[in-house]
Amino acid sequence: MPSEVTPSTNNHDFILTALRQNLRLDSRPLDTYRPIDLTFSSDPDTYGQTDVRIGKTRVLCNISCEVGAPYPDRKFDGVFTISCELGPMGSPAWEVGRQDQTEIILSRILEKTVRRSGALDTESLCIVAGQKCFHLRADIHILDHDGNVLDAACFALMAALLHFRRPDVSIEGEEVTVYSVREREPVKLTMTHHPFCITTSFYPSRQGSDDDLISVLDTTLQEEQCRTGSLTISLNRHGEVCNIAKYGGVGIEGLSVLTCVNASLEKAKMFDRLLKERLAEDEKARQAKIGAMGLELSAENERVMERPVG
Repeated sequence: MPSEVTPSTNNHDFILTALRQNLRLDSRPLDTYRPIDLTFSSDPDTYGQTDVRIGKTRVLCNISCEVGAPYPDRKFDGVFTISCELGPMGSPAWEVGRQDQTEIILSRILEKTVRRSGALDTESLCIVAGQKCFHLRADIHILDHDGNVLDAACFALMAALLHFRRPDVSIEGEEVTVYSVREREPVKLTMTHHPFCITTSFYPSRQGSDDDLISVLDTTLQEEQCRTGSLTISLNRHGEVCNIAKYGGVGIEGLSVLTCVNASLEKAKMFDRLLKERLAEDEKARQAKIGAMGLELSAENERVMERPVG
């Protein structure tokens, strides 16, 4: 398995020295994210496909849906699964079909943040109790890894869930009819809250000591390779914490954790505002496309009606 390229000793020392002086290689403040871009599929019939970029980090998420049987012990719930794929496109150190530590951490935290926190109401995915339900699957692909893939992946997943529309269904007796997007307006998913992952990285404020730590948000890949620990806080815009995950050997005091929670809350509100803005823009663009397609179809029908017979 190829190893990840690590910074040289000179680069490592330079990054740490700069951080101790509140400086970063890209001139950002320590608590500022890189430019965030969120786009959806341009196809008016495609829902739940998102492309998120945070700086050079790029994550693609796609939601798919099919009808199947529920779990025997969860007869009134649908099925929701999250799959993360890390391949050589994202980083030369990743191999297809071989689980990396990053992939394990990514899957575990996203599972706790979104599925176990009840962000998606799985009861709304039930069609016939104990017989049929919707099986929802989220596939997350890391296309480019330049640090902070967890925050980007969680944002892409939440955006895809809020953008996705499941097919409408009707039930007559024991017969279930699933309608396509063209036949009936698809239905939004029922979301109870919108959690986001905010990761804080820690660095020693002076060489050889971990007593006083420097906190940095949205680290690049080089900055991640120099950190001594990290703390990922999953929370929504109301300040409700879903999960806290700490990695690395450095110890973090309780007061530092509370400080990170307060800082993470502001970033969660930022993600929530950005997501709502992009969803509104996409809905407006889709309605304009649907309206234009309707006018074209109406004009075509008029031309057919005016065509002479015989």
